[in-house]
Amino acid sequence: MATVEVMKGLGPDVRTIKLNGHVGFDSLPDQLVNKHVAQGFSFNIMCIGETGLGKSTLIETLFNQRFEFTPSSHEVPQVKLKPHTYDLKEGSVKLKLTIIETSGFGDQVNKEDSSKPIIDYINQQFENFLQEELKIKRSLHTYHDTRVHVCLYFIAPTGHSLKSIDMVTMKKLDSRVNIIPVIAKSDTITKPELQRFKTRIQNEIANNDIHIYQFPTDDETVSEQNSIMKNLVPFAVVGSSDEITYPWGAVLVDSEAHCDFVRLREAMLRVNMDDLRERTHAMHYEHYRRQRLAEMGFSDEDKLSLQEMYEKRRETHQAELQRKEEEMRQMFVVRVKEKEQELKKAEGDLQTKFEAVKKQHADEKRKLEEKRQGLDEEIAEFQRRKTAADNRNNLASGTSFTLSKSKKK
Repeated sequence: MATVEVMKGLGPDVRTIKLNGHVGFDSLPDQLVNKHVAQGFSFNIMCIGETGLGKSTLIETLFNQRFEFTPSSHEVPQVKLKPHTYDLKEGSVKLKLTIIETSGFGDQVNKEDSSKPIIDYINQQFENFLQEELKIKRSLHTYHDTRVHVCLYFIAPTGHSLKSIDMVTMKKLDSRVNIIPVIAKSDTITKPELQRFKTRIQNEIANNDIHIYQFPTDDETVSEQNSIMKNLVPFAVVGSSDEITYPWGAVLVDSEAHCDFVRLREAMLRVNMDDLRERTHAMHYEHYRRQRLAEMGFSDEDKLSLQEMYEKRRETHQAELQRKEEEMRQMFVVRVKEKEQELKKAEGDLQTKFEAVKKQHADEKRKLEEKRQGLDEEIAEFQRRKTAADNRNNLASGTSFTLSKSKKK
């Protein structure tokens, strides 16, 4: 049996029913927990910072696990991203962890394009997820989500201020990923220097309008913890998988008196991991999704159904194709006419050259003919003179012979 009551202030059609017995839908949270535990979770961390700041060591210390990281050289020609995926299990919870290394970041002489491969990688993961969403046959429940949930930005412990490359890179990334800045190898500077360095970094982040990850304080269950963690940013961390004792003492990674490592692990993994995942999906990915759908022609201003919007987009696309086809046809006609004119001009030039060569050939032939005639006349004249000379010689020889014969007699 159930008792029906009318809720005051909600109108006559809104009613609330008080159940007189147990129904069972209060087990829905347990069902959701069991379902997600069975499916497992994914968490993706990007580590950005100069080579040698202990990024890989810190990740191994965070998860208390040895990972197969390859040491990076300082002589890498350009920034190269190397994602590594590992299947972890703690208790009954399975986690597919992806660590993205940014090898060579900040090692080049020209650092102008250092952030471009990082931005391209983040956008590509958003694009992959969007394409999976837009498929007719989707399988998001089995899809490996590779979107970057958090970026640990490692700051060199200079004790002075942020480098230009740090400010520029964080500014370009703050609308795409949750940024948590950390001061690497904080044991290399003294406590007073570290505190001044933290304050200077906080001021520079605020003055340059860089939006780093804000730990949520609206939830009463975590507001107190997150308020404390918010004041520790940037976290001063020390990472080590080995126990090393120095002559003056030892640095305890797990001691809050020595560094903020424990607070960082609590903030990122134990308290706010789900918020980092949710913020990535609801804020950063949603921002990318709106931009891409706007580029595709979709808009919230059009009060149309998806089918109507598709038909409108299809008609626009068809009109655009027809317009481009007409432009190409007109361009083809123009190019054909231009080619015809070029061929006619070339034909006219060839005809002119042919006539000129023909005339030149005729002139040369005429000149050669005249020379031949002149030579023939010279040869005939020579033959005539030779004959006359021979006749004279013969006549002279005959006369001489007659005279000598007369003298003998």
